[in-house]
Amino acid sequence: MIVSIAQQIKEIDDQLSKRSIQLDPGGYFIIYLEPEQGLIHAKHFTNAIDENGLAVDPATGKPIPAKGKVNREATTIFSGHSAKEVCVKIFERSEICFVTMLDHAAYLGRELQRAEQALINQQEYIQD
Repeated sequence: MIVSIAQQIKEIDDQLSKRSIQLDPGGYFIIYLEPEQGLIHAKHFTNAIDENGLAVDPATGKPIPAKGKVNREATTIFSGHSAKEVCVKIFERSEICFVTMLDHAAYLGRELQRAEQALINQQEYIQD
């Protein structure tokens, strides 16, 4: 059976998504689209990392759940019409360093590109 390049890439990406990662003490982002306005948004939230490597709310010390609704206030929201515009705002125009790990920066770039493609193709975007 011949496997397409797209299928090979998907299989590799699926395997890589199962790896263990360290969380960025600089915080995390929730990325979402506003298709009517043609916008990509990236909400930044602070966190602390506990001794077990879990992201915790700096105010309460309680773990931040990875799934479900979390009532926390974003420190800022970065918005733009393209992945590049949002990345420039986060990494080049901000006076605060919101991303302290290179793997987190690479992840954000990939996710913002995925969000941009979903926006262009009028598809649903779900952050990985």
